[in-house]
Amino acid sequence: MTTQTLESPRAERDPAPAAADPVVTGLGVAAPNGLGTGNWWAATLRGESGIRPVTRFDAGRYPARLAGEVPDFDPDAHVPNRLLPQTDHMTRLALAAAVEALGDAGVDPAALPDFSAGVVTASSAGGFEFGQRELEALWSKGGQHVSAYQSFAWFYAVNTGQISIRHGLRGPSGVLVTEQAGGLDAVAQARRQLRKGIRLLVTGGVDSSLCPWGWAAHLAGGELTTSGDPDRAYLPFSADASGHVAGEGGALLVVEDAESARERGAAPYGRITGYAATFDPPPGSGGTPRLQAAAELALADAGLSPADVDVVFADAAGRRDADRAEAEALARIFGPYGVPVTAPKALTGRLAAGGASLDAAAALLALRDQVVPPSGAALRPADDCPLDLVTGEPRPGPLRTALVLARGRGGFNAALVVRTA
Repeated sequence: MTTQTLESPRAERDPAPAAADPVVTGLGVAAPNGLGTGNWWAATLRGESGIRPVTRFDAGRYPARLAGEVPDFDPDAHVPNRLLPQTDHMTRLALAAAVEALGDAGVDPAALPDFSAGVVTASSAGGFEFGQRELEALWSKGGQHVSAYQSFAWFYAVNTGQISIRHGLRGPSGVLVTEQAGGLDAVAQARRQLRKGIRLLVTGGVDSSLCPWGWAAHLAGGELTTSGDPDRAYLPFSADASGHVAGEGGALLVVEDAESARERGAAPYGRITGYAATFDPPPGSGGTPRLQAAAELALADAGLSPADVDVVFADAAGRRDADRAEAEALARIFGPYGVPVTAPKALTGRLAAGGASLDAAAALLALRDQVVPPSGAALRPADDCPLDLVTGEPRPGPLRTALVLARGRGGFNAALVVRTA
């Protein structure tokens, strides 16, 4: 098992496509507006928000007091008792999502050849809760405990390892740490493994850092809104945008070799046809953000043009400068108001490494149901964000191709293209 942290500037395109694009055959979701794929998707189409006052700890003394918390999660109902002492909230959410994804795909891991299936996920902030628990134990009981740095590295590996061990997935495994972009980077790494001959990967991201230590880090980042109104706190692309709301959860996907999926009669949600990642230049260097380049490279990787894209799932930072930069990039690619754009994360908050994979799941379900899910009902794009933003109600298709965008703190950009199966 390896933990990968992508640190150097990169502009990546995958090798030439294989004979068939990999397909997504299973989804598992834990989101602030619904636990389980069906509950979350129905709430998303209704425009139902999961942003509420923090309940997982006392946030009354903090300037930011809203979060997207996964509702109705009972660890005893989703995680074997033997695993409860050695897992924290994030890992338990991930274990529940993995069970749902594999069940949705109709996969019996025990029936697969040895080493033919693995796990590649993304993480970025979930180690805060684990690290806090270690520090509390150190302070209260004394004795030897791992350092904070060691706890984070170990935690990232364990999160993936628990999924691998529970389901007997002994093929390639790894963790990518690129913050919000990680959910797409993990899916791309899964695609690379499939091209090497692996049959199936569980991939995506589930994250959570809703604990006092994690909250302090969110506040130190300076990007959280301090609004106390859940309906108007996180308003990406709006003139009233004041930052984002932090959330927890995400989505895990079963990504499979297309021929293997056909052989077992699986019904795919869609195909992964293109991906690219870029890295922004250092602040103050005079360079321009490279989200546009990531999108264009992903379309080129898929062999498509901007005219082929039917909907964009935006990164939607919730900060005026970042929103304006994304809107301008989309206008340069598609023309002003040139393509429907949606930001369903306005209903959940930004989920760190879980956010982009949840958007990928939303894109696949949008293709399946031929409908664009809405962003928050209160959203109205500012005049300097020339976007055809879908708000209020779902918008019917036809849809064949979706582009999913993500930006991670520190300069990471990723773009994923998914198409109907």
